[in-house]
Amino acid sequence: MGSIWELDFYSRPILDENQKKVWEVLVCESPLDTRTQTDSLFRYAQFCPSTQVNSTWLRMALQEAITKAGKAPRQFRFFRRQMNNMIAKACEELGIPAQPSRRTIALFHWLQQRTEEVYPNQPGYQPSTNPSVHYEPSISQRLPDAITGQQWAFVNLEAAAFEEMHEWDIGFGEAFPLQMIRGIVPETKVPGLVIFSPRAVPLAGWMSGLELAFLQFNNSSSGGARLCLESGINDNWILASLKNQQTLAEAKAFEEAKQKASGVHFLAVQSSPEAESFAGFWLLQEINLP
Repeated sequence: MGSIWELDFYSRPILDENQKKVWEVLVCESPLDTRTQTDSLFRYAQFCPSTQVNSTWLRMALQEAITKAGKAPRQFRFFRRQMNNMIAKACEELGIPAQPSRRTIALFHWLQQRTEEVYPNQPGYQPSTNPSVHYEPSISQRLPDAITGQQWAFVNLEAAAFEEMHEWDIGFGEAFPLQMIRGIVPETKVPGLVIFSPRAVPLAGWMSGLELAFLQFNNSSSGGARLCLESGINDNWILASLKNQQTLAEAKAFEEAKQKASGVHFLAVQSSPEAESFAGFWLLQEINLP
């Protein structure tokens, strides 16, 4: 099936001798299940002079990464919308699709580590706290009628339970090793939402093509209380409208548990509460991209 690589190409808080920002390309392999050993994931980093920031340089850097890895990914994921044209062109010339996505968890944690440990040690380092990524709120969309869930429930699992996730019967899904997340210990309660639907397989199959980002409880005066699914770069789907005090309390508890679990949570799809298999299961993390 091939691997998925996460990609970032942007300026860093480092100035060159001409007081221009140094750019950098980062490429890392996406972990796709909980058994992945993070130290075995492929990584590639290369600084780029500000005078050579273009799709040609990027394509050559990506080709070098592929050569070093000894294999090409089946897809690139990237989260910076402002770099869409340059990244898309470079990847197209390589014959590899590039997908805008906020599911760049491994890249996010690597960027955090480099921001704390690598960039401050570079000549010309200039501390910067201004985020470069801003997502405008999008209009919430309803799930297609044909695949809407009939029931749903909030649940919690201890982080230790995910060590056996590879043994679960799962149709569609994706996960990552919880060891890569700061603050997660085996006893951490990881909250989640399980959707039950007689059309569980079509629902899970449809969701698998969305580049799932995270679940979020929204309560606004205009839209009311809703549980939403964020996907892609800026898509927002209404999973459930919350109309009574019990479900509102459960949604608030879900958000609180998510924050305590460093943003980690999960989404599952089953045919019924009695089902022993999952049509879909995704481990998610809400992250603030830099």
